[in-house]
Amino acid sequence: MTGYPAGAQVAQNDDSQMARVVPRAGAPVSFADLTEQLQPAVVNIATRQRVEVEQRGNSLAELFGMPQRSAPQGGAPQTREAQSLGSGFIISADGYVVTNNHVVSPSGRGTVEEITVKMPDGKEYEATLVGADAASDLAVLKIQSDKDFPFVEFGDSAQARTGDWVIAIGNPFGLGGTVTSGIVSAVMRNTGGGAYDRFIQTDASINRGNSGGPLFDMQGNVIGINNAILSPSGGSVGIGFAIPAETAKPIVEQLKSGKTIERGYLGVSITPVDDDLADSLGLRRNRGEFVQLVEPDAGADKAGIEAGDIVISIDGKEVTPDQTLSFLVANIKPGTTIAIELVREGKTRTVRALVGKRPTEDQIRERQMFRGDDEAEMPEQSEDASPVIDKLGLQVVAINAEIARQLRVPANTKGVAILKVNPNSDAATKGLRRRDIILTANYKPVASIADLETIVNEAVAEDREAVLLQIQREGGAPAYRAVRLR
Repeated sequence: MTGYPAGAQVAQNDDSQMARVVPRAGAPVSFADLTEQLQPAVVNIATRQRVEVEQRGNSLAELFGMPQRSAPQGGAPQTREAQSLGSGFIISADGYVVTNNHVVSPSGRGTVEEITVKMPDGKEYEATLVGADAASDLAVLKIQSDKDFPFVEFGDSAQARTGDWVIAIGNPFGLGGTVTSGIVSAVMRNTGGGAYDRFIQTDASINRGNSGGPLFDMQGNVIGINNAILSPSGGSVGIGFAIPAETAKPIVEQLKSGKTIERGYLGVSITPVDDDLADSLGLRRNRGEFVQLVEPDAGADKAGIEAGDIVISIDGKEVTPDQTLSFLVANIKPGTTIAIELVREGKTRTVRALVGKRPTEDQIRERQMFRGDDEAEMPEQSEDASPVIDKLGLQVVAINAEIARQLRVPANTKGVAILKVNPNSDAATKGLRRRDIILTANYKPVASIADLETIVNEAVAEDREAVLLQIQREGGAPAYRAVRLR
C-alpha cells in the first residue's frame, strides 16, 4: 500500500511542481500552508466507556438527617456510560494511529466499549486498540478503509533546540481540529523522575483534549506527542509537555508489531542528590541519585547496593537530572549485566548487576503500598483498592505474597489490609489504622475485597447501621471492632 504522507513528506517523493512548504528562516510569515498539508493526518479520538459507580442513598434525605431507603440489590455497584475525547495522528497509509494511552484507557473501574476516530473531513472510523503502554503513556490504534490515509512521520527530536518554532494540532475541549504555535521552551525536561519522564516543553497552547496530538517542527515532522500541561487553572498557561519522538518511535514500532514492552529494573527507590546532600558528602552538584531503599532479591540487592549509596553512573553513562537512573535502566534490555559506579562513605566503587524485568506500574505501586508509615507517602489508590468500602471509611487492598511480606505476616494470610482510614469516620474513632488486617466481617471470613463488599452490602440491605470487623494488628492478638456505616 503506497499511500501519501501528509505535510512536508509529500514533497520528498513528489517530482511535480509542488515545492516543500517550509517557512523561511526566523519568524515564519504564516503557518497556513504547512498546516494545510499536516492537518489531514491529525484526528479526533472519542471513547465510549462503561464505568462502575457505587449507588448511594438519597442525598436530600442525607441533608435533612432523614432515614434512607436501601439501595436496590443491597446497594450493589451500578454502571454508567462515560465518554472521553483526545487527539491522535496517522503514521501510515494503512491506518495506524498514535495517541496517548490515557486517551483510550478506561476511567477507574471501567471498560472501554468503543473507540471512534474522526477525520478532519468529518468521516468516522471504528478503531481497534493494537497495543498500549502505560509507562510511556503511548497507544497505537488501527482503522480500516478501502482508500489510503494521509499520514505524517516522526522526525528527530534529538535535533530540537530551545527556541525552535513548533506547531501543535489537536482537539482542545472537543472543539475539533485546532492549531496553535509556539517555541520549544526546553528539551529533556524532567518533571518527576519516572522512567520516561523526559519531555519537550513548549509554550504552544495545549489544553484538555490535545492529549495524543502531534507537535510538529517546521519541516512537518512529528517531534513530540502532546501529553500534559502544568497549570493551576486546568487551562494552558504556556507550559506544555510532549513525549519526544526519539522516545516514542521505538515503543510505537514494538506496539505495532504486537510485542510486549520490556524494560530494565534494578529494584531501588531513589531520590535526587540536592545541594545539602551534595555538601554533606562532598559530591559535585547535579550528579547522581541517592538510594533510599533496596528491594530484597532484586538486581541491586544481589549486586551489593545498599540504602545510603549514591549511584553516579550506569554502564558508563553519568546519572544527572536530565539522564536519571530510572531512565537509563529502563532502556537496558532485561538480562543484561551492567557496571554501576557508586559512592559509599565517601569512596567510589563499582559493582556489577544483572538487570531484571521491570514490573507493571500496578505491581510497583503494590510493592510500595506499606513501605514506611508516613501517610503522605502512601501511593494513590490502585485498581485493587475498592471505593465501595467508603461506607466503612476505609481504603483496603487484598493481601497477596508481596503485601504479606511488607506487613511481615505469613504469605498465606487471608484477609484485606487497610491502606487508609478516613479521619472523620467511625473506623478512625474505633482506632482502626493503616496496616491493620481485616480477617472477618460479621463473623464471615474476608479473603478478598469482594467478600467485604458483599458483607457490607448485605448489612445495608438489612438496614444494619454497623458491621463487626475482626482486626489483626502486627504483634497483637485479633480483636473485634463494631464499625458504624457512613
